[in-house]
Amino acid sequence: MEKGREKGVWGQKVSRFGGKVRTEKVLTDKIAPSWNEKKVQSEEKARSEGKASGSSHVARCPAMRPAGPSWPKLRIMRSLWALLAVLLASWRLWAIQDIPECTWQVVLNKFERVGKNGMSDRFFDQEPLETLDSVFTPLVDAPTDQGEKYLSFPYYLKINYSCNGETLVTLRIQEDSQYPTRHVVGAQSSEAQVRKGHLTGLKPVVLVTFQSPVNFHHWKIEQLQIQMEAAPFRNKEQCIADEICVMSWYTPMPIKNGSVVMRVDVSSNGLGPFIPNKRFQVNINGFLQRQQDNTLHFTVGNEIFSLIPRYFMNVSSRPLWHTVDQAPVLILGGIPDEKSVLLTDTSFTDSFLVELNIDSCWVGSFYCPQASFTATIYDAIATESTLFIRQNQLVYYFTGTYLTLHESNRGSGSWVRVLANECIKRLCPVHFHSNGSEYVMALTTGKREGYVHFGTITDGHVSFKLLPKQRSVCEGIQVVNCSITWAVFDAGDYNLLMLVEIQDPTTGKYFQVVSYDLVSDNLVILYTIPEFIPDGRKGRQRGSQRWMRARRGPDDPSLTAVSTLPLSRTARGLQFLMILGTESYTNFPMVPKGMFYNPYNNLLFIWGNFLLQSYNKENFIYLADFPKEQSIKYLVNSFHGDTAIVTETEEPAVSPQIWYLLEGSYRMYKLFPSKGWEVYISLQVMQQSSLYTSSETMVTLFYEDRKLYQLVYLMNEKQGRLVKRLVPVEQLLMYEQLGNHYLLKRQGNHLTLSFTSFCPFTVMRLRDLPNPQIYTRQERYQARPPRVLEPSGFHDENSLAVYQGLVYYLLYLHSKYHKPYADPVHDPTWRWWKNKKLDQDYYFYLASNLRSASNVYIEMASYEKIYDLKAEHELPERIFLDKGNSYAFSVFLTVREHSFEFQPERVLTTLELRSKVDLGVVLADPGCIEVVVKQKVLINRNSVLFWVTLNDKRSCFDQGISGHHLMKTSMLVKVVGAVGHCFQNTHRGPRMQGNLMVPVFIGCPPGKRLAFDITYTLEYNRLQNKHYFDCVHIDPEMPCFLFRDIFYPFFLIQDLVTGESGSFQGSSYVLTVVGGGPTIDTIKEYSEEEIYRFNSPLDKTNSLIWTTKNTTTTKDSAFNIMTHQSLGIEWLCLENSPCHDTIPHTIFAPEFFFKVLVSNRGVDKSTYCDYQLIFLLHIHGLPLSAKRALFILMVSSSVFIGLVTLYITFCLLLPLMVKACSALRWKINNIITSESYYTYTASSRVLSGTSGTRSRGSSSVSSGVSSKVVEGNQEAPEETLKKQSIT
Repeated sequence: MEKGREKGVWGQKVSRFGGKVRTEKVLTDKIAPSWNEKKVQSEEKARSEGKASGSSHVARCPAMRPAGPSWPKLRIMRSLWALLAVLLASWRLWAIQDIPECTWQVVLNKFERVGKNGMSDRFFDQEPLETLDSVFTPLVDAPTDQGEKYLSFPYYLKINYSCNGETLVTLRIQEDSQYPTRHVVGAQSSEAQVRKGHLTGLKPVVLVTFQSPVNFHHWKIEQLQIQMEAAPFRNKEQCIADEICVMSWYTPMPIKNGSVVMRVDVSSNGLGPFIPNKRFQVNINGFLQRQQDNTLHFTVGNEIFSLIPRYFMNVSSRPLWHTVDQAPVLILGGIPDEKSVLLTDTSFTDSFLVELNIDSCWVGSFYCPQASFTATIYDAIATESTLFIRQNQLVYYFTGTYLTLHESNRGSGSWVRVLANECIKRLCPVHFHSNGSEYVMALTTGKREGYVHFGTITDGHVSFKLLPKQRSVCEGIQVVNCSITWAVFDAGDYNLLMLVEIQDPTTGKYFQVVSYDLVSDNLVILYTIPEFIPDGRKGRQRGSQRWMRARRGPDDPSLTAVSTLPLSRTARGLQFLMILGTESYTNFPMVPKGMFYNPYNNLLFIWGNFLLQSYNKENFIYLADFPKEQSIKYLVNSFHGDTAIVTETEEPAVSPQIWYLLEGSYRMYKLFPSKGWEVYISLQVMQQSSLYTSSETMVTLFYEDRKLYQLVYLMNEKQGRLVKRLVPVEQLLMYEQLGNHYLLKRQGNHLTLSFTSFCPFTVMRLRDLPNPQIYTRQERYQARPPRVLEPSGFHDENSLAVYQGLVYYLLYLHSKYHKPYADPVHDPTWRWWKNKKLDQDYYFYLASNLRSASNVYIEMASYEKIYDLKAEHELPERIFLDKGNSYAFSVFLTVREHSFEFQPERVLTTLELRSKVDLGVVLADPGCIEVVVKQKVLINRNSVLFWVTLNDKRSCFDQGISGHHLMKTSMLVKVVGAVGHCFQNTHRGPRMQGNLMVPVFIGCPPGKRLAFDITYTLEYNRLQNKHYFDCVHIDPEMPCFLFRDIFYPFFLIQDLVTGESGSFQGSSYVLTVVGGGPTIDTIKEYSEEEIYRFNSPLDKTNSLIWTTKNTTTTKDSAFNIMTHQSLGIEWLCLENSPCHDTIPHTIFAPEFFFKVLVSNRGVDKSTYCDYQLIFLLHIHGLPLSAKRALFILMVSSSVFIGLVTLYITFCLLLPLMVKACSALRWKINNIITSESYYTYTASSRVLSGTSGTRSRGSSSVSSGVSSKVVEGNQEAPEETLKKQSIT
């Protein structure tokens, strides 16, 4: 960094304690304690003599021994003890208080295993359990709704912690002692530690983060978290103690549809022992199946329970490939001569060796040049729900059973072989998903040489297509023989980058980078790789890049200017070389083997026995630190600015080298083997760590949560095991720096050590950080367990079940909140407690008097959504920027004044402060985002304050759905000269400072939506129309609107993350009717042609459904543009519209349901968001058509006239009918009377037969009288009728 400090001769300096101090450099492995002063003095004299001979640098001894199977000897260990003492403090250490080192432990338990020790379950079940009705029914005096159905998640999280799991070793250096004292403290009982933590108020806080799904067409994109407080629970085992022997804490383990990857962060509530936060990967394993005996077995193969050493020992390391942050299950092949893979669902916290159920056939032929057969799985790639493997030239895939993703059982019954007629030589991963799908690439050889099989995985369905479409790559670049060595996919530009090896008869073999556009089907040669490695010894180049930095302008001290700053201040040798074609080359050939692309900073790596990098895919930089004698096997990236490189080894017994590169710089650091690694290993051996042995093999290297991890196979006493361990990059770099830059100073009669720091600052702080949620788009809910009325505070099974039901219902309300009609209160939990808020004091009264049902008190405020999270003094994990948005913060730097010398502190001048530190910001896409940096010098504090503002330039993104098709870019904030030199000591170890990389997503952020403001719409319509008539059958969720009234719609822009909800003012939108029907069940979707006819003011077919008095239209005048100040909508339902002539089904007026689409796409320039809202609008009182109205009128009139006529006729004929009826009745009576008379007469004659003579005269007289009477009766009616007619 600073040449003067490194090249200058260190002479005599004035000590702050008086006298003169002679400072010189010594060796790391020659550090001796003060009681070995004579030996040090003799070595110092010898070095002084060497220095006097004319050398400007102190002679150095050979470097420390590289890491190998043998351990350092006792002499080196003693010296390292002294070095450890120096690293712990710059002066003598006082007595250290024994603080136990504690760590969280988390396992999954099903409900029936709660409270049992040593029990854990695999994350397999994905459906909720319906077992809580019996628990919630007795809660009559609780705010829960008895009409709701509360379900349960299938798992609990069991939380514990352990302290000093291994023997604790502490080092004490007292004031009156010259020797370090080593104390061994036995491990305390973990059960006693847990009891102590509970009694001192410790409560674990669990934060579950759900990873958003890949297929955003099926699931909504959201960043969701739920924070839960763990509930204490006594174990069910018998205990002699009255209260507690063994206990744990439990929380529900929630599941969310569309998410199979969950991060569980466990932290403390601030009480009890100090336990650092810890993150766990808790993922759903869809490759398990429950057998009839209720045991779980893998569906992909059979588990092997014996880790044979030959599977791992002296086996080369291999890369771990998967879709970043999306794959719940990871697989790793490379087991020699075995069709087995390592499988894990916890990111190798634990893993399983599984023998795959594949056929292992080999179909080599004349077009498939396969030299030999092996059972080894060479390539293995994991995606969200599908696993891919390659064995020999065969490719297989297996889709897991994920009901939360596919909503159906789409799992594979067995491994599926694809590309059966192809010879596949390599699988290439695609690290990021895009457009709702994941991708994988298969490189061919043989008859299909020069082609790539591009695989797409969508919802578990796998399909491949051959690229290029028209001709091979060889034909496209006009060569005869070529072979694709590697391929990477750039989803942002939808390009395929290929590393092509070309065999030319005249020029020989060379390599080119070829780009293929999947849209236009064009091939372009981007770069031809040099044949030989550049000679870095014959010159120096210093690269430059445009940075935004603060410097003094001509007039304003805070004027921001663009300055070209060197990215590397090299003191000796060449760190990088810009390949321009004019540099000299060695005779060592370049052998490219692969490529790697980072979409966040557009950085493309080409690696082999060299490392090239480019930010534009055309101009490449050669990194000279990597030795050309080595060859890179693979590299891994954290996608937050860190890159680790693993080399190949000629012999399996030799461990590969590990290199480290911080993106944005050109200096490469060798982590293993190195001096820093030796120091670190020695310290681990002294602490008796079980994670390091003398016989070990690295299986793979990978990044997780910005940290570098190794999966290592350890052999200890002929017992092998797999261990996931952290690679302490910062510690290794710090040890390397301290081992190379330190001084031995004489003060009086003893020597003291002091170390050189090349960091340009002593303090770096981030200030003025805004609240993170508006930029990270992280939604967070809070849930605390219900309070139990037991004096000890322990929960039982019922209270834990209540906790499960409440958490489930909270997430249920979250999922149901995404409805088109906005609630009066913008909060998903408002509906839960809206009818119970008035009674909360009553519930509290019952609980305080121990009268709550089931001894459980549910506090409504414990289940809420959090909108006001505060910043944690660090940049957010990611930043989402809408159109024209900005993100601002400040960086506070305290300038380092001295290095070796102890001088009285003085205040630096403004010019000195400006020259000491400089802040740069590197933008991956300066055409899309810009940064403004302002500088303020704080002279009285020897500090400089930088204000950094990141702005979107409104130019690189079109409108899109919330969370869809976001553009990836990044911002890198770095202090010049801080890379590899600046570290901050924390309780978790050293942390690198001065280099901050933040991914930036440009587009419509997740969590924003458009909602129909039904509350204000009803109020405003009632005010404007002077009345409001709802439907006859009222639906509170969907109020009706009258057809003849002018309709004034209003909408809300709601932010589900921050809780903001405001009127859609100042923005334009287009309203179209896209469907409809007389009932909800008969709603029909309209075609594009119908949508145009029913909504466009240009329609000439008499088909409009509605119209407005607004004159503003879209550019093509096809649709009306509406605003919140529009004059309203008038319903038409013209002759050819679907709502015209609606047939009423009841006696009431016709009704119609319109499916309305509201969108601001193309008409609103204030945002990147394409707000699309589809909702149903219920209109009643529709008029009838003229024909139908006339028909109904005619029918009604006819019926009415007929009824009137019938009535009049009836009234006129009624008297006649009455008389006729009377006459008829009279005649009937007479007939009956006559019949009765004749019958009587006949019977009388029979009885008087003996006196015939006597009665003959009288009979004749009587008969004559009777006949006259009858005649008189017949004449009487005729006379009566004549009289009535006269009157």
